[in-house]
Amino acid sequence: MNSAVMKKTMYWFVVPALAFYLVFWIVPILKLFQYSVTDYNGFVQSYTYIGFDNFKQLFKDGIAGSSLANTLIYTVVFVIFSNLVSLGLAFLLNMKIRATGFYRTAAYIPTLFSAIVVGFIWSYVYMPESGLLATVLNWFHLNGSDLNLLGSYNSALYAITTVEIWKHIGTSTVIFLAGLQTVPQDMIEAGKMDGASSWQITRLIRLPMLATAITINFTLSIINGLKAFDYPFIMTNGGPGRATTTLLVDIFNIAFKEQQFGKASALAVISFAVIIMITTYFVLKLNKREVSA
Repeated sequence: MNSAVMKKTMYWFVVPALAFYLVFWIVPILKLFQYSVTDYNGFVQSYTYIGFDNFKQLFKDGIAGSSLANTLIYTVVFVIFSNLVSLGLAFLLNMKIRATGFYRTAAYIPTLFSAIVVGFIWSYVYMPESGLLATVLNWFHLNGSDLNLLGSYNSALYAITTVEIWKHIGTSTVIFLAGLQTVPQDMIEAGKMDGASSWQITRLIRLPMLATAITINFTLSIINGLKAFDYPFIMTNGGPGRATTTLLVDIFNIAFKEQQFGKASALAVISFAVIIMITTYFVLKLNKREVSA
């Protein structure tokens, strides 16, 4: 009897969390879907249901297509290079070298800065003529004054993606490093005794043991890439033209600059669907690989 009463009592402790989840997550999503089929402007509470006109207009104007393309390019570059660089750093920081603690701390420091600080720092780095990158190139007589990465339609998106990689590389490195330190030392010693080279030990022992860390890092980087907003907004405001306009930047501009909350909600629904589908697909694929590993 006491155990039954305890079980019922325990359920009541879940109610506040469920209520919080319902009010601040489920209800806003439902309202988002509702507003996406209206002409709601964010101020006047009376609005008209217009069906899928917002969605049609987004694709007709090319807004959804261009911002989705930019977001996907941003995500692909970010996922590939952030994981490759952080994996390499993790292997280096896992080696027994002097001042390992200092190097590990230094690798994590960029993660501690806020997005605004990072955005302004790198805006100075990329600044034409007087920026850090231009100055360094001028030292080597490479004509850095003509370099304008953020002002070029072809390079702006990749320049901003580099900033995102720099900012998040510390977190990914820590996760990979934690995975490397869980690899049983006796397995490595057994491999060495069998005559395996360093590359064979890495490929056949260490990397398979990193399956969980790889899944976590890939999932986090995919989500971060798909919801890119901070640096495109802070550093270029989506420019030049629409070169760095991601889905979330467009959602912000349409909602708060054009005051078309219905249209912005429709783009948010598209963004929500893209994030859910892509993340779910890759998580399932990575989980299968993790099980087989």
